[in-house]
Amino acid sequence: MPSARPLSAAFLALGLAVAAAADLPPSPAASRPTEAYVPPEISGMTRPQSSELRELVVRFVTDRDEILRFYSVNGSELQNRRIREFYGAWRARLEAMPYESLGTEGRVDWLLMVRQLDYDQKLLDRQEARFREMSPLVPFAGDIARLQESRRLMEPVDPQESAATLDRMTKEVAKILEGLKAALKGDEPKDPKPAGAVPLTVTRIVAFRSVAAIADLRESLEDWYKFYGGYDPQFTWWARVPHDKLNEALDGYVKFLREKVIGIEPGKDEPIVGDPIGRAGLDVELAHEMIAYSPEELLAIANREFAWCDSELKKASRQMGFGDDWKAAMEKVKQEHLPPGSQPGLVRDLALEAIRFVQDRDLVTIPPLAADFWRIEMMSPERQKVAPFFLGGQDILVAFPTDAMDYEDKVQSLRANNIHFARATVFHELVPGHHLQSYYEARVNTHRDLFTTPFWVEGWAVWWEFQFWDMGFPKSPEDKMGMLFWRAHRCARIIFSLNFHMGKWTPEQCVDFLVDRVGHERASATGEVRRSFNGSFPPMYQAGYMLGALQLRELHHELVESGRMTNRQFNDAIMVGGPMPIEMVRVRLEGSRPPRDFRPEWRFAD
Repeated sequence: MPSARPLSAAFLALGLAVAAAADLPPSPAASRPTEAYVPPEISGMTRPQSSELRELVVRFVTDRDEILRFYSVNGSELQNRRIREFYGAWRARLEAMPYESLGTEGRVDWLLMVRQLDYDQKLLDRQEARFREMSPLVPFAGDIARLQESRRLMEPVDPQESAATLDRMTKEVAKILEGLKAALKGDEPKDPKPAGAVPLTVTRIVAFRSVAAIADLRESLEDWYKFYGGYDPQFTWWARVPHDKLNEALDGYVKFLREKVIGIEPGKDEPIVGDPIGRAGLDVELAHEMIAYSPEELLAIANREFAWCDSELKKASRQMGFGDDWKAAMEKVKQEHLPPGSQPGLVRDLALEAIRFVQDRDLVTIPPLAADFWRIEMMSPERQKVAPFFLGGQDILVAFPTDAMDYEDKVQSLRANNIHFARATVFHELVPGHHLQSYYEARVNTHRDLFTTPFWVEGWAVWWEFQFWDMGFPKSPEDKMGMLFWRAHRCARIIFSLNFHMGKWTPEQCVDFLVDRVGHERASATGEVRRSFNGSFPPMYQAGYMLGALQLRELHHELVESGRMTNRQFNDAIMVGGPMPIEMVRVRLEGSRPPRDFRPEWRFAD
């Protein structure tokens, strides 16, 4: 990994000048009159049509959350049964509705609710299959669930029986631990005695999943114990010691799984494990996202878009004097970062420039409150391990080296968050990207939060990357390299995430791919893959960035380039409609009345 060169005096002056931005105020919020933030600031915006099912969707979400709050042991047999019954009853309720009497907005909500209920049932199938794989490692899960659920159902507690259950679970943990240790040692007794350790083998992925499940189960166990402990003297007399012994046993068991099976070394970054869902799982996810393509077709689309990036990278590289060696040109771009302390100023200036860029071209309605009320926050070193670049939404979270980082981590963070990469993504996180998106989500068609999808959330922000490129936002070949880095990164996300979930690539191969094919720093590539597979995001999330943008680009071609809508009407209508698969955005914008048996067929990338 090349080290960062010291900044020259001239370049340092350039960086400080960029950070100073004398021609822009610190924030319009400092001078704009407060009354400007009061409606009717949305007067120029396309007004939302009312959906006949709005209150029904709100009722479903509220009632579902109430049931899950009561049956709170994740994955328990009782929770799964009750929530399945709930979904089935709602499905029947929807089927009985007079669909033909609904308008476009009502039909959109009806179709999206049916889709969501079917998907949630399939997620329960997946969850139950995974619990079956974990059952040899967590045979005590049912006991913990029954303790907590008995309390929830207000059944009387039997202190002695509770103590016996805790004692039995402690013995089960000891037996599993003995079996795992025997398997690691390779002990295979020909005629094991009943009391002996029977070797128990387990995959790293199932162990990783089990550690997370045990953490959830322990929360339920503690909630159950604290309800009675200290309040019921007989319960405390019987259960305190076996409860403490079980906790001690679980501590040792989890430590063994983490260190000996998963391979987590104390004091070091955790390895990336992940939990691939398989080809059948991807088919379920694609149906949920209303994507009429197979995983293989999506990989072909990603490689086609990658080829465009390669061509443009070479053009920018030639303009920089590096010929077709775009990696050498990218290396120069990475050296052009600001000194410590200057990054917030750069972010501020780029954000204000992007807002002005959009307003000057009348591309989307930006209410004053959305234009002014965003904040800059700095990310901790720990968070940067899974988010090595900007994050956004209501605010923008800035990744930049801190004084507590090791030297190599500081260098890689500086290089990964250089001026040109930042120029290409600040507007993605703020306006007109995620910050503007969050403004509308909180104010119009809020019930559609149930239908949120990365194809709408991230596709919207990448769609603006497409538009800014086409409208000349990059001012130099270096700026183009920065924008192309991110565009190639979106292509790579499709490729590595689908290959991982189909079981074709390991996390390590995904990291190598980002380094070799996109030009990532190894630290940022590792953070990206860790973020993708640590369980924080659904399986199709990473693919949703580029694919959602491609859907919006095609829809823009159909409606704006054809002259049926202006840019502002198009973009406002997407925001006002709320989150949903882009195929349903297409239905709304066209004003069609989809049939009850509507099926996704849109070949947006053909």
